[in-house]
Amino acid sequence: MRAFLSVLVCSLTVLCVHGLYSASDDVVELTPSNFNKEVLQSDQLWLVEFYAPWCGHCQNLVPEWKKAATALKGVVKVGAVDADQHKSLGSQYGVRGFPTIKIFGANKHKPEEYQGGRTSQTIVDGALNALRTLVKERLSGKTGGSDYNRQQSSGGSSGGSKKDVVELTDDNFDRLVLDSGDVWLVEFFAPWCGHCKSLEPEWAAAASQVKEQTQGRVKMGAVDATVHQGLASRYGIRGFPTIKIFRKGEEPEDYQGGRTRSDLVSRALDLFSDNAPAPELLEILNEDVLKKTCDDHQLCVIAVLPHILDTGAAGRNAYLETMMIMAEKYKKKMWGWLWAEAGAQMDLESSLGIGGFGYPAMAAINARKMKFALLKGSFSETGIHEFLRDLSVGRGSTATVGGGALPKIHAVEPWDGKDGVLPELDDIDLSDVDLDDFEKDEL
Repeated sequence: MRAFLSVLVCSLTVLCVHGLYSASDDVVELTPSNFNKEVLQSDQLWLVEFYAPWCGHCQNLVPEWKKAATALKGVVKVGAVDADQHKSLGSQYGVRGFPTIKIFGANKHKPEEYQGGRTSQTIVDGALNALRTLVKERLSGKTGGSDYNRQQSSGGSSGGSKKDVVELTDDNFDRLVLDSGDVWLVEFFAPWCGHCKSLEPEWAAAASQVKEQTQGRVKMGAVDATVHQGLASRYGIRGFPTIKIFRKGEEPEDYQGGRTRSDLVSRALDLFSDNAPAPELLEILNEDVLKKTCDDHQLCVIAVLPHILDTGAAGRNAYLETMMIMAEKYKKKMWGWLWAEAGAQMDLESSLGIGGFGYPAMAAINARKMKFALLKGSFSETGIHEFLRDLSVGRGSTATVGGGALPKIHAVEPWDGKDGVLPELDDIDLSDVDLDDFEKDEL
């Protein structure tokens, strides 16, 4: 009986009302499940009332709010949040009293307080003024929204391009990340998070470097976890920023490193080199091989090996094996690796100061700067490692490539993997030569 009376009382008093608006109204009822999609991801201007059903002022506002919503239909969206029931939304936007009205305009993550009157006419006037401001901003090139590039656009210079950070969403995450054969570093951020704002320029700069140095095989993305809460929930995101590493077929791994661009690039290159094959070691057979390799890589490492007649197949293979070991060791550098037989490319040897002697020889060329450095130590794993290590840290002497451009390359046949064969000489018939006719020198 008591329960029945309670229900009866609730049915007769506004204190038990669970919402002031219905589906038949032009006011959109907003909840945590639809707020992000309806408001934050929308390009439209929104007026949102945060109310409590028991609030007398909220009850008085209902007819005016409905009338304004009908007047603004198709022009400005008008919504309402039961902040008594959905306390998380009220807390997220700092609601401390009822009713509170906020304008979600250009920057959806920083809504403005509505300060106007509470009649339908003043509400409509305030909405149109806000809409006029939004249109002017768009006309002048200013935009707002929830994506990574736009919400961070006020940050300082990053030294990189924000376009290299891939914006990830509930809709594209599985396709771009989980179904990809590439490695991903993904930042889960919140626009209001100070640490996220500090990370943004480092993340953008690292993304550009990583894209170039891994040829796009390691990617860096960002998820606005306040918008794409499904992703944040799936991966247990509890703080911002959170960075996770995604590799196909493996569980995501928490990133534990530093937050500077050098830290991020270093980790990305380690991830790339873990599974990347060693660079291909190519014989310089024509001009295209040299040009493409040197143009596509920061450095191209070139060995000039002794003639096959001087080493045989076993000796040449030993030199090539040493080069392949070093290519594997330095594969994260993404350098190009080439070789030529001594005497086959004399213009190349001359431009590098090798000059027809001292084989095997090695040079590293930066084709963009047309600078090169020569191996001064032994052609061994230790000697080459010391040479390349010094280049990696900016040590070692360099010179300008002879002529200031890549030299002419002659087309040659590829080595067949076999020992060299001495050229055949024409037989000389000495049968008709009378050796007695030659004068003998006296001792």
